[in-house]
This record gives sequence, structure tokens and C-alpha cells, in this order.
Amino acid sequence: MWAGRFQKALDKKADDFNSSLRVDCRMYAQDIKGSMAHATMLAKQGILPQEEVDKIIDGLEGILQDINEGKLSFNTDAEDIHMFIEAELTKRIGDAGKRLHTARSRNDQVAVDIRLYLRDEAESVIELVKALIKAVIDKAEETADIIAPAYTHLQRAQPISFGHQLMAYAMMFLRDIQRLENAVKNMNYSPLGSCALAGTTYPTDRAFTAEKLGFDGVMLNSIDGVSDRDFCVEFLSAFALIMTHLSRFSEEVILWSSWEFKFIELDDSYTTGSSIMPQKKNPDMAELVRGKTGRVYGDLMAMLTVLKGLPLAYNKDMQEDKETVFDALDTVKVCLEVFTPMIATMKVLKENTYRSAQKGFINATDLADYLAKKGMPFRTAYKIVGQLVAECIAKNTVLDDLPLLDYKKHSELFEEDLYKEISLETCVEKRNSLGGASPTSVRAQIAWVKTQL
Repeated sequence: MWAGRFQKALDKKADDFNSSLRVDCRMYAQDIKGSMAHATMLAKQGILPQEEVDKIIDGLEGILQDINEGKLSFNTDAEDIHMFIEAELTKRIGDAGKRLHTARSRNDQVAVDIRLYLRDEAESVIELVKALIKAVIDKAEETADIIAPAYTHLQRAQPISFGHQLMAYAMMFLRDIQRLENAVKNMNYSPLGSCALAGTTYPTDRAFTAEKLGFDGVMLNSIDGVSDRDFCVEFLSAFALIMTHLSRFSEEVILWSSWEFKFIELDDSYTTGSSIMPQKKNPDMAELVRGKTGRVYGDLMAMLTVLKGLPLAYNKDMQEDKETVFDALDTVKVCLEVFTPMIATMKVLKENTYRSAQKGFINATDLADYLAKKGMPFRTAYKIVGQLVAECIAKNTVLDDLPLLDYKKHSELFEEDLYKEISLETCVEKRNSLGGASPTSVRAQIAWVKTQL
């Protein structure tokens, strides 16, 4: 490719080190698509004759078909996917293939390829996240009437519908979709025609190629066109947040499936056993998702670190962009593909969640609210209920079982109706404020998420 300037061949180890084909070969379809648009523009502008461009496009279509059908393998001697396709095209159609690179550099070529590739892949990730949201809201609908304890500081806090906890994750994943869509929107401008960094002297039509490739417009500075990788950081950031949400969910699944909680039973298909302990049923899929989160965080930090000290415009360091983004993309996809059916098939053990909710005085806030609704200042009510909790602990009992006489020692506002007010069913059912934990509210959340999907 650069033989005219060099007197010696590249050292074999240096050549292997320099090559990116093993990473960027997955962009072959996008590279061919970009080349077809570029060739069509060259003919339209009279830069190349139409008959040569027809040969180029026919040759590119043949290469695409042969790769798709497994008839053409990637030549590991090629430096990257761009040179592999150009060399194969030239082998098939002769000198016309050498003219394809007119008014184009690999710098803008790779910049357009990775944008096209991430745009396509973002759609597949969005569909996977949608599938997970559907699994979550189905499980939330199924468990909307199941009472469970909610936690702060990993201490039992207040009673909720189990479905309410699940819907918190549905909301997180919905925002993940919005972030991915926003990343695509920000990225969807064509760098093609920026050439190496300064544009070209040929009378190209960049708006034409941008429209042909489905971009919303062109990048208006040629240096920015070839050196921008902000979109890689945006995608990596979106992927990292998806993994954050999957990891938090995984942590709860791991806790819930332990004997200490036993709120859920995972399907055998998504657990493993022990080589020595026959009783074990391990939540390995959730643990792996939690572990792989660090990998995606590492990809994000690697990309930021690559970019932080780069002068403009293109530098070979930027070859690392694809390795980090593709690794994060693949990790997110495989995690979503396993996590979704794991959630869809898990069984919630309502007797255990209810029994756990009965402990820990998680109806204490409702008891304070009971007094506040009768006119007592909330802070005064808070103190009285705290004293009652301490009394229950000393007597090894719970608020539900404390005699009314003991309540009246603290306030005459207590009446027989307090027991209904602090029952778990009442505590959950009455939390009907917008976004609250009641079954009615949970079903409203589910309905809203369905409209968003």
C-alpha cells in the first residue's frame, strides 16, 4: 500500500502488531456499504466514469455475497478490513478497483464504518433490552400482590409489593434504551469526505453520500470528522450503565436466592452445582453478569485513556477504539441474552417474602402516620413509635401483637383500629401515591412502561 516510499518490507512481528483485521473484519458489510455510496458519488460527480463505477459496485456486491456465504475468507496478511476488501476488489476487477480510493482516506473510511456498525448494533442491543423489560414487567405483574420487605442499608425498611421492586429495574432499563437512542442520534453524521484530515480537491458531494448511508447530515469540520471518537465513549458509557443495572439486579438475585433470604428460586437452567457439595444450587449466571460489569467499565476507561492525550487529527492509538467498543458490545449482548430468560423463569416464594416482611418492624412508619393523621406532629409520633419498638424488642414481640393497653400508655390517640392500619396488607395497599408501592400503583407503572415500549 505504501511501497513507493519504503525500501524495506515491514518486520513480520511489527506487521502482526500493526494489523487490526482480526478486530475490524466484523465491519465488512459496513465497509462495503460505505464504498458503494462513495463510488456512486464519484460517478455522479464525474470524478470516475460510470462504467468503472458499475464494475466497482458489481465487484463489491460479489465480495459481500461471498463473505456472507462463507466462500471468501479473510486474508490474515491484510492490514485491516479496508485493505482486504480493496485488494480483493482489485484482484477481481483490475485497475478499476484501485480507483475506488479516489477522494477518500482510510481515516474517513474507518470513521464512517464504525458509525454504521454501531448504529446497526445499537438497534440489536435496544431489542435485547426491550425483551428484558418485557420479562421484568411480566414478572412484576405476576407478583404485584405479593408482599415483601423493602430495604435501606440492607436493613428491612418498609413493606412493598414485590412487583414494585422489579419495576424499579424496568425504569432503569427504559432509560438505558433512551441513552442508546441518544447516542445514535448524536453520532449520526457522516465523516465520509473528510479524507485524511483536510478534505479533498475533488468536487465531491458529501451530502449525497450522507443521505445514501442514512446519516442526518455531514460533519462540518474535516479534522473533527476523522479524529472524533466521542460517540465511542457515549456508547461505552451507555453500555456501562446497562451493566450497572444488570449488576445491581444480579446482586439482589444472588441475595434473594440464598437460604438467608430465600425469596426466589432460580430455574435449574440458570444455576450450577458444586463438584463436592451435593446440596448446592449456585446463581452462577447472575454472578458472571456481576463480574463482567467490571470488564465493561474497563473498556470505558481504556477508551477515555486512549483519547485523553491525543493531538489532532488521526493517530494509530485510535485503532484501539474498536477493540474496546466491540468487547463491551459483545459482553452486554451476551449478558442480556442470559439474564432475560433467567428472570422470566425465576419463581418468587411469596410465603417467604411475607414471613420476612412480618419481622423487622417495617410497619413502624405506618404507625407514626396513624398518629400524625389524628393530629399529632409527625416528629412527636416518630419518637413515640421508636419507644414502642424498643418496648417490643425488650418483650420479644412485634407491633402487631402489642396489647392496646400498652399503646395507650404512650398516647390516648391509639384505638383498636390501629391494628388494621399497621397490617402488612393495609400498609402496602394504601401506598397509592404516584409511583408508590401498592399493587394498584405497580399495575399503573406496568401499563405506562408498556406504552413506552
